[in-house]
Amino acid sequence: MSTEAVRETAFEWTTGRALATALVGVLLVVAPFVLPQYQVYVLTEVLVLALFATGFNLLYGYTGLLSFGHAMFFGGAGYGLAIVLRDAGPALGMPGTFGGAAPLVGLAVAAAVGIAFAVLLAIPVGYLSVRLEEIYFAMITLSFSMALYTLALKNVGQITNGSDGITVILGRASLFGMPLVLYDRTTYYFLVLVVFALSMYALWRVVNSPFGMVCKAIRENPERTAALGVDVKRHRWIAFVLSAVFSAVAGVLIVPLHSVVAPELVNWTTSAEPVIITVFGGPFAFAGPALGTVAFRYLRWAVTQSPLLEAHWQLVFGTLVLVVVLFFKQGVYGGVAALGDWLAGLSASYRDDGASGAAAFVRTSAGNAADSLRGGTQQRSTGGGSKEGSQ
Repeated sequence: MSTEAVRETAFEWTTGRALATALVGVLLVVAPFVLPQYQVYVLTEVLVLALFATGFNLLYGYTGLLSFGHAMFFGGAGYGLAIVLRDAGPALGMPGTFGGAAPLVGLAVAAAVGIAFAVLLAIPVGYLSVRLEEIYFAMITLSFSMALYTLALKNVGQITNGSDGITVILGRASLFGMPLVLYDRTTYYFLVLVVFALSMYALWRVVNSPFGMVCKAIRENPERTAALGVDVKRHRWIAFVLSAVFSAVAGVLIVPLHSVVAPELVNWTTSAEPVIITVFGGPFAFAGPALGTVAFRYLRWAVTQSPLLEAHWQLVFGTLVLVVVLFFKQGVYGGVAALGDWLAGLSASYRDDGASGAAAFVRTSAGNAADSLRGGTQQRSTGGGSKEGSQ
């Protein structure tokens, strides 16, 4: 391919991503004005979980470390926010009744305390964990998370209120003379949307920075990266803490949405959610976890519309995850991208050679897919085949 062709392709790809991002942004702004209130709630939850999964993927997809303990940062930050609002709410202007911007400031202070608590957890936990590899890393993060879950459940120090959790009710504020009902679903949705957009942009800058490039190199081959003079443990530790920060931001957003924080928020089941979502969506693409969250949450909502399927929700989703893992190496994101490439190829064949060209393209594609499937089956049956590097 010529240099000009490469530049044209790169320009089209960059332009396409920019247009897709702008379209998604417009849809997210318009959505609460056309959706029922319950769907606004669901969409708010999707944004929070997408941020949680993308923050987790900074460690998993970009650095190559699988954590089963991210609930300690997600739920720990939520507990920090709830405790501050419960014990110091009046001093911070909460809940407030159109009392100026004080309730907003109080919410921001409580959120900052919750995030700081998660960071203080992440620094020592990360320092200890990154010295272990693979399954041992996953197990030690799970152990720390379950320790925090036990403390929350047993109400040690009479702080967490045990299994009942802590109720969080936002109040009212006013900004530039405009009244804001913080517990209103549409108002809170836009608050979450702003934080989500800023956080995702920050994450995008991180993964595309020199630090992010080094993390990808560590993911691919830590030994070779270390041989080049890179402090692998230090970079993993920083990635661990940064991942915890974005998980904590998601945690302080989910608690006011659910109006309560309970021990389940730091349980291993909560840690499993970003893992499943990320694998389902595609861990090696920045938008993969977000796309996986949309598929995961709305699929779950769709299943609840059928009593028969709802009773077997785990079976339905597990089957879909199995299909994605077996046939879409890059998750849902990879499947969507492959479909887009296939449609573009079909369109080009039809444009150049008419119906006969399109038919030939379909036959060739089907043959290639069959060959690929047979090859994958043979590799699995013989236990052979090399491990592909992620892009």
